[in-house]
Amino acid sequence: MPPASDGAFAAWLARSVGEMLQGLREEMGFGDPDALREAGDKRAHDMLLTELSRWRPADAVLSEEGVRDDPARLVNERVWIVDPLDGTREFGEPGRTDWAVHVALWSQKTLALTAGAIALPAAPQLLATDPRPAYPSLHPDVASGGQFRIATSRTRPPAFLPALAEQVAAVLVPMGSAGAKIAAVITGQVDAYIHAGGQYEWDSAAPVAVAQTTGLHTSRIDGSALIYNRADPSLPDLLVCRADLAKKLLSALSQHG
Repeated sequence: MPPASDGAFAAWLARSVGEMLQGLREEMGFGDPDALREAGDKRAHDMLLTELSRWRPADAVLSEEGVRDDPARLVNERVWIVDPLDGTREFGEPGRTDWAVHVALWSQKTLALTAGAIALPAAPQLLATDPRPAYPSLHPDVASGGQFRIATSRTRPPAFLPALAEQVAAVLVPMGSAGAKIAAVITGQVDAYIHAGGQYEWDSAAPVAVAQTTGLHTSRIDGSALIYNRADPSLPDLLVCRADLAKKLLSALSQHG
């Protein structure tokens, strides 16, 4: 039986699906990466919906892999926002660890993320709101005056980001899935993650829930709040960073974003 609290349940569910996906990778191998990716997306989605239906039957679900959107989510007080396999491209590439499983709970009553977990099974790593991670330590290189680090997409980086990085004296770190990039901010591997140009709610909900719990800054790139469970699930831009960098980055984004 899974844990009772929503945060611990999210962690249990993300970890369980991640372990299944890691086993699928080993079972199928990488000879046909497209088949592996397709199987991973489907099996992870099916497992998430099965467990949520079993253990949280009254709640609504918004999933990337859902064939049809659940209309109940717009009126239900509790909505699970899940990405069964974040970083499908990386999942199908041998040796890559930057893919993830996202599980988040949104309260339509308080308009807030109340629980979340990111599993990175190939790392292996599990970050969740319960137990809450510690606020990340400042990297020694940054503490001694070196450049801070901004995670960015390795395939679709915002066009303005190199100029912004030069302005704020930062180095860009290309990475895979959104979950892996936000996890890197949470653990202190990088200091910020900036995205613009297209994402959906399931790409960021769970990682943002964990980042908020640790005390990191999370917002749209114009500084406005991240709101989930809207009729249109598009959420095209995002800033997650150390709290002390938020003012500097938002100021730069106002010029470049």
